[in-house]
Amino acid sequence: MKKRESKLVVASCPEEIWKGLFEEVCECIGPLFERSETRERVKFYLQGLLSPIKRKNSWQLAEEMGDSNPYGVQYLLNRARWDADEMRDRVLEYVREKLGDENGVGALDETGFLKKGDKSVGVQRQYSGAAGRIENCQIGVFLSYTSVFGHTLLDRALYLPKSWISDQKRCDEANIPKEVKFATKPELAIQLIKRALDAKIPIRWFVGDSVYGSSRKLRAFLEEQRKAHALAVTCKEQVVREEKPQRVDEIAASLAPNNWQCLSAGTGSKGPRLYNWAVVPLKDAGIAGWGHHLVIRQNIETGEKAPDTAYILVFAPVGTTLQQMVEAIGDRWTVEECFKIGKSDVGLNEYEVRSWQGWYRHITLCMVVMAFLAVLRLSSQTLETPMNEEKEQIIAQNDSSDNSSSQMPLYSHLPMMVPLSVSEIKKLFYYMVSFKPFPTLYRVAWSVWRRIHQAWAHFYHAQSRIRDAPSYLPL
Repeated sequence: MKKRESKLVVASCPEEIWKGLFEEVCECIGPLFERSETRERVKFYLQGLLSPIKRKNSWQLAEEMGDSNPYGVQYLLNRARWDADEMRDRVLEYVREKLGDENGVGALDETGFLKKGDKSVGVQRQYSGAAGRIENCQIGVFLSYTSVFGHTLLDRALYLPKSWISDQKRCDEANIPKEVKFATKPELAIQLIKRALDAKIPIRWFVGDSVYGSSRKLRAFLEEQRKAHALAVTCKEQVVREEKPQRVDEIAASLAPNNWQCLSAGTGSKGPRLYNWAVVPLKDAGIAGWGHHLVIRQNIETGEKAPDTAYILVFAPVGTTLQQMVEAIGDRWTVEECFKIGKSDVGLNEYEVRSWQGWYRHITLCMVVMAFLAVLRLSSQTLETPMNEEKEQIIAQNDSSDNSSSQMPLYSHLPMMVPLSVSEIKKLFYYMVSFKPFPTLYRVAWSVWRRIHQAWAHFYHAQSRIRDAPSYLPL
């Protein structure tokens, strides 16, 4: 594959171009599967993740794929012979070739997957940022990639609490490999970063929240790699300034009004994301050409309340401006958008697997789809360029002419279209490329299958509750 060669294709038939891009990503991961049947099933699985069905569990995906039952989908995620880590490596290669840019930003973050019961691998009551409270959930640590060409999830790791690692029987039931040991979230993040660097992903900055910024081990690793980073810390973090340790909130409180600048951290849905920023040089990093800084961000829309303040430790080459730091920090929001897209559009959190292998397989297949959608969106922007240029020419001609307004085309006064969102382009792809209508009898058969299966599940669940009921209850 040549880097972004699809941008050069003549935009005469978008559906054929999109179909070609989909076949390209399928060919990229195709060699991972020995059997042709598995390759075809994976292709259909990806199409199912791209479909507009409400929940992307095994039943609904199987129905969308044209199967008569969900056993084929379950086989793909659990017993079929293929390696999710090898597929992850293909995702890294695909992203590097299609979206790679020398100013790329890698963002570290975790997200929760709410679950019921205690059988799903890694599940326990723990804090979930997605829910904003302590819930029974799994936690996945992710690395996303952002460049001028788009953003997508790059790598993943499942966090295993100590309660799981210390229970060998529980680990065996979830098929957790023997070599897996307990690792904190920052330690998992280091593993993700190492793999991205080994894959030669062009990343200039690494960013993350205080879960990762508070880890001295992670910061030291990035410094050893000579990688610029902007990692948030809590207000209690101490740094060395003027040869003495100080808390970052104390430093922020000591700044004069003229130390602050109003800068944009990027463009959001409502326009520029404006904040007040200040930068404070810290003790020399001891590395030639590099320096440490404390960047402080305050929300300018808090009114009479105390300003909402964030503290970011920055390690960057000497001469890096505050504007450059702010731009890198602003790219951290893209990982949140990746989670939103993954969960709302791709089914990142809608799996029905409990094992270690099942979790990694589903999540990795979702990452393939998300990377493909990022490339598809990039292609759509390229395809729309001639149309926008033509509109601009028409508007310019009309503005320079002496014709009355009644003689001007109606659309000359309309604004340019906003770029296609991931959700919109996914819908277009489904109806233009992968939509497969099925007869009514097929849908009825699936309805019958579901209701029979649910009836048996209800029966066995009721029998189990009766069997486990206290002896003083009537049976």
